[in-house]
Amino acid sequence: MCLPEGGDATVKSPLKGSDSDSIHDILGIGFGPSNLALAIAIEEHNAGLPAERRLDSLFLERQPRFGWHRGMLIDDATMQVSFLKDLVTLRDPASDFSFLCFLREKGRLIDFLNQKTLFPLRVEFHEYFEWAAARVRHQVAYDHDVTAIEPIRDETGTVTAFDVVCRDPAGGTVTRRARNLSVAVGLEPHVPPGVTLTERVWHNSQLLPRVAELTATRAPVRRAIVLGAGQSGAETVDYLHRSFPDAEICAVFAKYGYTPADDSPFANRIFDPEAVDVYFAAPAEVKQSLFDYHRSTNYSVVDMDLIESLYATAYQEKVTGRERLRFLNVSRIREVSTRADGSLEVGVEFLPTGEQRTLRADLLVHATGYRPRDPAALLGEAAKVCLRDDGDALRVTRDHLVETAPDVAAGIYLQGSTEHTHGLTSTLLSTTAIRAGEIHRSLLARRAAGL
Repeated sequence: MCLPEGGDATVKSPLKGSDSDSIHDILGIGFGPSNLALAIAIEEHNAGLPAERRLDSLFLERQPRFGWHRGMLIDDATMQVSFLKDLVTLRDPASDFSFLCFLREKGRLIDFLNQKTLFPLRVEFHEYFEWAAARVRHQVAYDHDVTAIEPIRDETGTVTAFDVVCRDPAGGTVTRRARNLSVAVGLEPHVPPGVTLTERVWHNSQLLPRVAELTATRAPVRRAIVLGAGQSGAETVDYLHRSFPDAEICAVFAKYGYTPADDSPFANRIFDPEAVDVYFAAPAEVKQSLFDYHRSTNYSVVDMDLIESLYATAYQEKVTGRERLRFLNVSRIREVSTRADGSLEVGVEFLPTGEQRTLRADLLVHATGYRPRDPAALLGEAAKVCLRDDGDALRVTRDHLVETAPDVAAGIYLQGSTEHTHGLTSTLLSTTAIRAGEIHRSLLARRAAGL
């Protein structure tokens, strides 16, 4: 499956009316921020060049329009990364695809600067992504779901291209051939083993549309339980608390309390481009140490402002005698059952004593994070020509190219799913622009070498 992010549903597919015998220089699978940044790099490269020097690119996205974590675009949530780490600035500060150029076009540049912040609203950054995606929409085929990838061999037996088969909006299939692939299949919601998502049991990735449905139908919400201690868990607790003013919101997590994100200057250097070089060249045990030392910059941590806001709310409710916000710390959910009336019974264990209690609830939201999608599952037959390391992970070069068998001349780039080789930035926005530039340069080098 393609990355669940997309672009403009009204755009005519670039697949239609195209030459079925053409071979793309690069075909991207998924069109989230990573491949969007690559599309921009290609767009800027092609500008003003004669046709024979341009890169022929196409990006396939299964969704009908662009979308980046739409279910968590809470109106007052801010980005956790500087706006300068947008789609282009670290690669080319003069690019007119920057967030600042977006603000200028929208007439909000001065207003934004007057806020004196590096961290825009998440909904505004999403608007920026949509603005950028619309400018390169001629490179993208939306509503196209990749179903198979086949290596293509020439008369010598060398794999010189890949055929990518996808399902089009009408339900038919179309096949495109490319010398190189850029796989950006992103992350998928993770829930604990055995959990089945229902109308009462959600993953927080669907928070906003689910809450909107409940609000529209006026379904009663007397108690909601949120499992998870990271940023999305805390944001979910806060949003449900504000959305259902008569409901009790219970946060369940195994920690004693929320852990602040480490966004200090020295720790944040783990996201610098130079840090990727260091991580890539390090022995396996050093990689693991760096990951363990600095996971508090990103995993299971919460912005301090939100921690303090939640604590202040809970204290205020204690003072006024109407406690709706409750924190069940050092606890785990052990069982969930559905009652005849559709409500839930949730068994919660207090870990230090083993004491269990059963809570009746109308909602259970799993803010249990995301996991990288397995690129090999998407690659299918193409995965058989890829090399793997001792841990059975795909071997990847510094320029994000999957190492392949000696008889393979076509290339497969991975954007994401490379924490084992490139570190914490693999799934984050911090080096998206830099990575797009590295892949762009690699593509040009491969073409110059006749690949």
